[in-house]
Amino acid sequence: MQVQYVPYQHIDKQKWDTCISHAGNRLIYAFSFYLDAMARHWDALVLNDYEYVMPLVCNKKYGIWYLYQPPLTASLGVFGKVLSPGVVQQFLSGIPARYRYADIYLNYANHYAVPGFALYTRTNYVLNLQQPYEVLYSNYRENIRRNIKKCIQMNCTVQKDIAPAAVIALAREQLNKITTLTGADYNNFEQLYHLLHSQDKAITYGVFGASGQLLASCIFFMDGGRAYYMLVGNHPDGKTIGASHTVIDAFIKDYAGQNMLLDFEGSDIRNLAFFYSSFGAVQEIYPGLKMNRLPGWLRWLKK
Repeated sequence: MQVQYVPYQHIDKQKWDTCISHAGNRLIYAFSFYLDAMARHWDALVLNDYEYVMPLVCNKKYGIWYLYQPPLTASLGVFGKVLSPGVVQQFLSGIPARYRYADIYLNYANHYAVPGFALYTRTNYVLNLQQPYEVLYSNYRENIRRNIKKCIQMNCTVQKDIAPAAVIALAREQLNKITTLTGADYNNFEQLYHLLHSQDKAITYGVFGASGQLLASCIFFMDGGRAYYMLVGNHPDGKTIGASHTVIDAFIKDYAGQNMLLDFEGSDIRNLAFFYSSFGAVQEIYPGLKMNRLPGWLRWLKK
């Protein structure tokens, strides 16, 4: 059967979410509630009776529809029980002509060479938490263990379930210099946190200095055996005493021995990649897609 384009108003969200729940490459970003929270608008591609699906997160500018990666959404793409190069190609070929431009990230199970599409490689890091904490800790690089000890010696304390607004405020101080996240994006994300927290699928961690100042923090989401290192807020005063190292270590300690994968959501930035790998995390490659069907007079702007 052919991949079908389904506009948002005709998407059967119950069938959609069932597909994501049973997908071999299940990711929290692909559920309808997440897309509704973080995307300006999204339509869908569907194969058979929601056997495979792909969200098309879209917007319109100057009368031209385009696909984009929604904020705080690491990857999307094609989802289903068993993915293959043929299925991925069928979906990418099924992207309607109305979308004249795309710059999006597919997921790790879509990592295939697909003829006719300019896919490029992106890097994520993940850590399997199934082993006991002592084993996981022994796999940290020495500098990670040293920084955690330093944080303890400085009389810092770890607290859980701190106000998400505090994490977001600290994160905004850093991210506003390097991202295009808007106030609405942060507000939508905070509402998403409260929804997931009410289902025991979200938690915050913070490291406080001896004076009570929040030095490092993170919002974690959890779903389907995967925990997401979602939004990080670090104060400059915490960088030299291992506060961010201690946040991650505290989460690992609490969830060690469970059938869970800690997803660091990146990174292609060399220093961050080294930092994540220092906890024993391994690479998880996923593809990005750039597609340019713009008219010739516009195409040069989006190379």
